[in-house]
Amino acid sequence: MGMFDFVRNSYPLGHKFTGQCQTKDIDRCDGGTMSQYWISPVGHLYLIDYSYTANFVEFKENNKNKFLNFNWVPNGSHGKVRPWLITNYVTIYPEKYDNEWPQAKLHFIDGKLQDFSITIKTLR
Repeated sequence: MGMFDFVRNSYPLGHKFTGQCQTKDIDRCDGGTMSQYWISPVGHLYLIDYSYTANFVEFKENNKNKFLNFNWVPNGSHGKVRPWLITNYVTIYPEKYDNEWPQAKLHFIDGKLQDFSITIKTLR
């Protein structure tokens, strides 16, 4: 439990790793969490950055609940997709799983997937 990053996988790692996966192994220099990444069909890692795509707008009416007294309004920016040139081992796992917990350990060098291994842990 806790915060993690999302990894959209298009690389052929097997049917258990298609679509949305999660990881806690990608460190960002700016201390970001809950970031979104994409692994391309050829194994390149990209950061999907939605920074500055919406504006914070506070409601004008007097609302007793100050915590919910705002909204995010899209501003027309579409964000950026940029290569994420890490050199590290990253373990990803599917967003949803049942009695088995599949994990893929990926080895990246300069943002390019070099090799991987799959393990499946049985949950009780």
